[in-house]
Amino acid sequence: MGDVDEGDSQVFLEGGDPLQDLVFHDHVERRGRLIRYEQRGVHGQSDGDTRPLPHAPAELVRIVPQALAVDAHQVEQLRRAAQGFPPDHLPVQLDCFHDLVLDAVDRVIRISQEYRILGRHRDEQRAIGFTYNGVDFNQDNLHVFAGLCAVDKPESVEMVMRELNNLGQICTRMGAYKPRTNPYSFQGHGKKCLPYVFELAGKYEIKVIAMEVTHESYIDEISECLERMGRPTGVMLQVGTRNTQNFELLKAIGRQTEYPVLFKRGYGVTLNESLNAAEYLASSGNSKVIFCLRGMHSIFGSPHRNMVDFAQVPVVKRLTRMPVCIDPSHSVGSREPSADSILDLIHAAAQGVIAGANMILVDFHPDPANALVDGPQALLMDELAPFLEDMLLCQQSYQRRREIWAQG
Repeated sequence: MGDVDEGDSQVFLEGGDPLQDLVFHDHVERRGRLIRYEQRGVHGQSDGDTRPLPHAPAELVRIVPQALAVDAHQVEQLRRAAQGFPPDHLPVQLDCFHDLVLDAVDRVIRISQEYRILGRHRDEQRAIGFTYNGVDFNQDNLHVFAGLCAVDKPESVEMVMRELNNLGQICTRMGAYKPRTNPYSFQGHGKKCLPYVFELAGKYEIKVIAMEVTHESYIDEISECLERMGRPTGVMLQVGTRNTQNFELLKAIGRQTEYPVLFKRGYGVTLNESLNAAEYLASSGNSKVIFCLRGMHSIFGSPHRNMVDFAQVPVVKRLTRMPVCIDPSHSVGSREPSADSILDLIHAAAQGVIAGANMILVDFHPDPANALVDGPQALLMDELAPFLEDMLLCQQSYQRRREIWAQG
């Protein structure tokens, strides 16, 4: 069993993640005050068989009493703890869980920080990242999601996807639903563009499309279109910076587990507030989350569109198990070149990758002057190949940096 510090450290039963990693044993040493469990299966004492335990905490409450002698009050305590809250919202002595849980725990993990599901919690055995539609996302690799900030016409979509395919890329960004500051601005083609976006993605072997959703009904529109077309590609639901603290939307997105989520940091809130907001997704059931840094609103970021915050890439990786994305397009917001003729936007992307970023969300467009959204910050299609080469070099430099410091 894993070590648990003596004393009053708060350690909670975990809810939200699929409950698949706890093994019930006959005898476990009793230590510590509170516990958090990981679940592999439940052993029924009556018939001696081992049965997979369903994912929902409610099912855990239903099955555990069949294996262990407990009373109704203890079951209610377990139900509330499994939802991520200590009973009565106060620290609870472990004694009330002795008969219920401690004799059925394989290992325990101390939870001494926030972000109960997405946090790292000094436990190197917990999985970091996820696989979706055959693509691995974790804290060690790098994916580039280059594409259209807003879908305008099928020709633009095809030009982008064809070039991505030529360069061996399997991910892209395509904006169908666009939240805008001005209510009269173009807000995306919505579901009307989904059929040709998904069809072209299948044609050019694009595995994952990052696509922002601003209302839960859009998830159904995406699912219905994918299903109707035979699921030629996959979608990563994007939560934009304006919806960072739209908690009801976060809960709705979190309740579905089919699609992973790209969660953008709020441009006017602290990192801690944004990480807690991301936890809403996981606590609702979906822990397949990538955290995106996209710059902060500040006059001190001028002349850039936002204050570039990519120095916090290693901070997010230290605090959580989420892969970390950077969005240099919305951070910098222009194509201004530096004195070395390299665009500020590309310099910013390099800074994020060399600090360990795992994903880049970046705008490209065949004709930025006629783009319907954010044309001034979009890179040109003939800049895609050198951009990818540059980012690969930065990733290799990051790996070499890790090797250097691992020797120390």
